[in-house]
Amino acid sequence: MVKKRVVVAFFFAAIASQLAPESQADTEKYEVTVQRNIPAKMRDGVTLRADIYRPKADGKFPVLLVRTPYDKTGILNFGLRAATRGYVVVAQDVRGRFTSEGEWYPFKNESLDGYDTVEWAAALPDSNGKVGMFGGSYVGATQYLAAISKPPHLAGICPTVTASNYHDGWTYQGGAFEQWFNESWSSGLAHDTMRRRSENNIKPLEGSKVLPLLSYPVLEPPSSTDIATYFTDWLANPNYDNYWKQISIEDHYADIQVPVFGIGAWYDIFLGGTLRNYIRMKTEAGTEAARRGQRLEVTVGGHAGGGRKVGAVDFGEKLQLDDEDVMLRWYDWLLKGEANGVEKEKPVRIFVMGKNEWRDEDDWPLARAKSTRYYLHSAGAANGLGGNGTLNTIVAAEEKADQYIYDPSDAVPTIGGPLCCQALPTGIGPQDQRPAEERKDVLVYTTAAFAKDTEVSGPVSLDLYASSSAVDTDFAGKLVDVWPDGFAQNLTEGILRLRYRNSQEKPEL
Repeated sequence: MVKKRVVVAFFFAAIASQLAPESQADTEKYEVTVQRNIPAKMRDGVTLRADIYRPKADGKFPVLLVRTPYDKTGILNFGLRAATRGYVVVAQDVRGRFTSEGEWYPFKNESLDGYDTVEWAAALPDSNGKVGMFGGSYVGATQYLAAISKPPHLAGICPTVTASNYHDGWTYQGGAFEQWFNESWSSGLAHDTMRRRSENNIKPLEGSKVLPLLSYPVLEPPSSTDIATYFTDWLANPNYDNYWKQISIEDHYADIQVPVFGIGAWYDIFLGGTLRNYIRMKTEAGTEAARRGQRLEVTVGGHAGGGRKVGAVDFGEKLQLDDEDVMLRWYDWLLKGEANGVEKEKPVRIFVMGKNEWRDEDDWPLARAKSTRYYLHSAGAANGLGGNGTLNTIVAAEEKADQYIYDPSDAVPTIGGPLCCQALPTGIGPQDQRPAEERKDVLVYTTAAFAKDTEVSGPVSLDLYASSSAVDTDFAGKLVDVWPDGFAQNLTEGILRLRYRNSQEKPEL
């Protein structure tokens, strides 16, 4: 991020490439045949259904597989596009969703179902036996969870804006329950579950047994009891225990044996997991091909929005890439063996906010980045924008402690940030933080105006020394960039429930 001035506002509250030239596949277009609701039997007898987009031509083609809880018909446009380029595209509803049988429970069945589906797809008549996967968010999770089961015909995955751990970084953040995300996501998922229950309640023949016929319940409303048992299970498992460990990608990097092209985004709710997957799989993946085959792209937005304007900030005309083409070009190289230049490119591409331009890099974090410590200072009254909090590189001496009173009936509002699955009334992504910074229960520490443009790229952490009169407290911190006109743009943020300060597994009060 490049700007003239930087401010750090710590919210202490009890909560807070250039496009590639046309490839061979672009110039050799195929007609497409589409098959709907093709059944695939899982090892336990449950049938999952998929739409298949095939090139209308003789020969064998690599397969691109997407497994989604969000309705497989949404893949129509990409399915047609990729099939015209010489891929068999398989779009499957995961277990318990839309046209597939079984009971829906997030994450639980994705490893075994993913394995079975990859092997089923590899054996399709037009398949050449090489299967790649794609998709974002939970659809990224279906890729990683399939990969850790090591299906023999899986050749690569391209997960977008997804996590590395479904406890910390998905359901919880620093031990705090991700209430807005968990509730908005679960409520959205419940629509299809209620639809399926409603359809099961349509029993017109039973009306023929009722005499005299005076009325007919055209549609009995389904019960919402146990509509999302996983939500209460999440609440019942706040610690990082075996409930979470069995589905954690971080605990299974050694089982991933294929190259991964991970795509993340600044302001995305799962950015930390995207970066962590790339960094750790370079050394911890299960094969040399997987360790050397890691690639990373970081754009802006993700779940926080697409287009050149994300939240309240316009990032310019260079931001938008054809991400489908970027992925297809990678798969053209990986699955088809095309000499399209991918093998000569640097493994990392990031969008530099502020400069608003793309830049290719040798690695992430950037080796040339200089880790710099900034220290919090005040005369004991850093409360709000009018306080005396400062931020600089001078080591703190003996100074008065800053204090504030937290009122749970008037909590500091979340303004923008890495949210999902819709915006809050206060916005999403980058937003002006001044309304929160004006509060007395927010401590603000501000640098002097920078004398020159300064890029801040890399991991950001906060070492906080604090005490609380409460049994437990959540402390949230934000790194904010203050523009010359005063606009206070949130860059990154974090939260920690203090009982988890030493361990996510063993809380300490």
